[in-house]
Amino acid sequence: MSTSTQKATALKGGEWLIRESQAQDVFIPEEFTEEQLMIAKTCTDFIEQEVAPNFDRIDNMEEGLIPSLLEKAGELGILAVSYPEEYGGFGKDLVTNVLSTEATGTGHSFSVAFSAHNGIGTLPLLYYGNAEQKAKYMPKLATAEWKACYCLTEPSSGSDANSGKTRATLSADGKHYILNGQKMWITNAGFADLFTVFAKIDDDANLSAFLVEKSFGGITLNAEEKKMGIKGSSTRQVFFNNCQVPVENLLSERGNGFKIAVNILNIGRLKLGAAAIGGGKAAVGYSVKYANEREQFGRPISKYGAIRYKLAEMAIRTWVNESATYRASQDIENAINDMVAGGLDDAKAKLKGFEQYAIECAILKVFGSEVIDYVVDEAVQIYGGMGFSAESPTDRSYRDARINRIFEGTNEINRMLTVDMFLRRAMKGELDLMGPAMKIAGELMSIPEFGAEDEGLFANEKKYIKNFKKAALMIAGSAVQKFMTSLSKEQEILMNLADILIGIYTAESALLRAEKLVGVRGEAGAQDQIDIAKTYINSVADTIYVAGKEAINSYAEGDELRLMQMGLKRFTKTEAYNAKDARRRIAAKVIDAGKWCF
Repeated sequence: MSTSTQKATALKGGEWLIRESQAQDVFIPEEFTEEQLMIAKTCTDFIEQEVAPNFDRIDNMEEGLIPSLLEKAGELGILAVSYPEEYGGFGKDLVTNVLSTEATGTGHSFSVAFSAHNGIGTLPLLYYGNAEQKAKYMPKLATAEWKACYCLTEPSSGSDANSGKTRATLSADGKHYILNGQKMWITNAGFADLFTVFAKIDDDANLSAFLVEKSFGGITLNAEEKKMGIKGSSTRQVFFNNCQVPVENLLSERGNGFKIAVNILNIGRLKLGAAAIGGGKAAVGYSVKYANEREQFGRPISKYGAIRYKLAEMAIRTWVNESATYRASQDIENAINDMVAGGLDDAKAKLKGFEQYAIECAILKVFGSEVIDYVVDEAVQIYGGMGFSAESPTDRSYRDARINRIFEGTNEINRMLTVDMFLRRAMKGELDLMGPAMKIAGELMSIPEFGAEDEGLFANEKKYIKNFKKAALMIAGSAVQKFMTSLSKEQEILMNLADILIGIYTAESALLRAEKLVGVRGEAGAQDQIDIAKTYINSVADTIYVAGKEAINSYAEGDELRLMQMGLKRFTKTEAYNAKDARRRIAAKVIDAGKWCF
C-alpha cells in the first residue's frame, strides 16, 4: 500500500483519548512499499559498510572522519530523503523519512551527527526560510558540502529555552545584526559551516533566529566536550563576539524564534523515537546471538527462562515502539496531505501537521528513549561479565543510549508537555475532555452494567483500552477541578498522568497493528504479534493502576478517594492471562531466527 495515497481517515492529534481508533485507519510497518524498503536498505548498507567498521576511529574523534562520512551519505542522497527535489533531495514523504532515520539509528555517534545535520540543523531553514535563503543554502546542505548545527541551549537556559541571554543588535548602518552570546552542548559545532542561532533582538521578550555562516567571523569554539557516551559526536560551546550577520539572514520574522524552536523539536522528537527502533532491533539481534552461543551448565543460556523473559520483553517493547511511531508518522502525513490539498503551502502544512500531533511526538520521544534504555540495559545483563567489557557491542550501546532521555527536551519536560497540551486544547475547545470526564464521574456513582460481552479475538483488549481511557479522564478531570490553574505546580501528578497517557497510546497502537495483521494474515499467521500485543496491554494495566493510585492518593480524600480508588480498580481490571507462556513463544521465535524477526 502506498503511504502517499492512503486515505486520510486518522483522528486529529490527541483525539484517540476520547474516540475509538479503527485498525483499518492506521498505517503499520508491514505496509512499507518496495521503494521505501529499498531506501531503508541503502541506509542500512551505508551504516554497515562505511560507519560500523570505523566506530572506534569515530569515538577517538579522528579529525575529518565524521564530516567525510556525512559527505559520502550526501553522495548517496540519504541525507536529503525528504528534501524537495529542487534542492537536490528525493522529495519523499514523512514515513519514508522516519524509516530512513530508523535505518541509520544504529550508527551511534555518526547517527547523532547525521540527525543533527539533516534534522534540527537544516529543517528551520527548510520550513521557515524564504526563497532566497533556501536557494543559497539548501543544495549545499543536501550533499553535506556544508554541514549544519543548531544553537539554542545556553549555560543558563536549557529546558527554559526562551530565557536565553544571547543578544542581537542592529548595526548603525542597518545592514547587520551584531550577535553576542554563548551557546553550549552544540552538536556538530566543531565542523559546521552554517549555524542556526537563536537570540533576542535588543530587549524582545521572544527569541529570533538567524542563519550564521562560519565565514562571518566573530565565532570561537571551546574544546570538544568529554562525554559519557556518543564520544565521537562533536559537542562544543560556541561563542559569538560581535559576529556580523547580514539582515537578510534573519530567519522568518523577528520574535518568531521560540516558535521555530518548538516546532522543530516536535520533528526531532518523532525521529528520536524512530532511531530508537533501529537501535533496539540491533540490540535484540546481538543479544540473541550471544545467548545462543554462550553455554552455562551444559547448554546455551537462551534455553533458560530468565534469559527468555529478557529477550521477549526487549522484543515486545521495541515492536510496540515501532507500532506507535509509524502510526503517528502516517497520521501526520495524512494531515499534511489534507492541508496541502486545501491550498496550504507545503512547508507550512508540514509545520502545522507536526504541531497538530505534538502530543504524540512528545509521547514517542519519552517512550522510545526509555525503551532503548531498557533494551540495552538488558543486553548488558544477558552478556553478563562480557557485557561490562569495552570489547562487546553492549558497551557503546549502553553509554550512547543514555543521552536520548535528555535530547530534544528532557523526558520530564516532555511528560509535562503531554498533559499540558491535552489541557490547553481542551480549554480552547479543540478537544472535549471535560464532557467525557464528567460522564465518567457520573458512571462511578452508578451500578456497573453487566451487558453482553463483546466477542472476537481482541474483545478483552478492546475493553481494557476503553477502560484505560476512562481512568485517564477520571483522574485528569478530578485533578483539574481540584487544582484549577495551580495544577502545573503539581508536577508529580502530571508525571503520573503522562505515564497513563503514554501507556494508553502505545497499548492501543500495538492492538491496532495486531488486529490489522490478523485481518491480512489470519490468526495463525499473526500469532507472534497477537502474543506481543496481548502481553504488552496486560502489563500496561498494571502501569496505569500504579500511576493512577499514586495520583489519586496524593490529593483526594474521604468519600471521593474511596470512589476514585474503586473506579481505578474497575478501569484497570484484567482477566487472567498467561504472560509467561506468551513471552516464551515470543522468545522462541527470536531464538530460532537468531536475529530480530518481527
